[in-house]
Amino acid sequence: MARREALQPGVVVSVVGPTASGKTELAIALAKALGTEIVNADARQVFRGMPIGTAQPTAEERSAAPHHLVDFLDPTELYSAGTFEEDAVPLLSNLCTAHGSAILAGGSGMYIKAALQGLDSLPADTSLRAQLNDQVKREGLAPLLARLNKLDPGHVAVMDTSNPQRVVRALEVCIVSGRPFSGFHSGVVKHRPWHVVSVGLDPDRAELRERIAHRARVMMDAGWIDETRALLPQRDTNALNTVGYKELFQHLDGTLSLEEAVELVITRTRQFAKRQMTWFKKDPKTTWFSYESKDRAGVMSAAVAHAEREVKRLQGTPLPR
Repeated sequence: MARREALQPGVVVSVVGPTASGKTELAIALAKALGTEIVNADARQVFRGMPIGTAQPTAEERSAAPHHLVDFLDPTELYSAGTFEEDAVPLLSNLCTAHGSAILAGGSGMYIKAALQGLDSLPADTSLRAQLNDQVKREGLAPLLARLNKLDPGHVAVMDTSNPQRVVRALEVCIVSGRPFSGFHSGVVKHRPWHVVSVGLDPDRAELRERIAHRARVMMDAGWIDETRALLPQRDTNALNTVGYKELFQHLDGTLSLEEAVELVITRTRQFAKRQMTWFKKDPKTTWFSYESKDRAGVMSAAVAHAEREVKRLQGTPLPR
């Protein structure tokens, strides 16, 4: 695609919504309609060797529209929202310069916030962090989560409580600062050299429950259990301490039948989807598109048309001061 002649502000289209709502499909449709590319904002899809369990875009989907920040890290590597901000902002800026727009799509709310608004500078104590990580290994995540819930119940209500890295980091900040982790979310937005259009997918509750259950079974048919077995040597990494893999590891350990593990995956994924929506619904600037199964295709088309109109309206207009 040709590089834009004038270096005018571009537009980042942010696609949000709960897991299994159709974000990848909408992102690809938008990228094709706008002649641009996609930056992934899913905290698990950045890792290699986990394409099924993280629902990474398939080879066919990636050929339909280029994807960035997918499948590029070993599960042993740590990756944070702050690191994502450092990676994603230059990518989005370059895509806006080259194509006039870029697509940011994913279900990790903190990654979306990091890219579009920036993160506050957080206090750190690596020694304390190491102690907390050791405690997770010895006692599991529950004691740390209970302690965090006393210090910052508001953050616990919307965070991914199954993610040890996020629980440890939030607890570290609370202890070091003497303040709730959520108190560092100042709302001060960092300057970005582009406009933002945010669109969200909000399936009917029954529709989403069915889509989550169906996707879990499709993933099993695609070989998810074999993928999980191959990842057994890395099971203690943060990347794999997440919904889906944890339950399948329990099956491989012999503590759950395969049917029990899959049902638990479905239940916990539904709970995760609810927390995602709690987070994303806080943004009043997102235009939501609700749908049931029968009108899904039409709603997707409407979301693309809305984004196209907004991008056209904003392209080349001055950024707010």
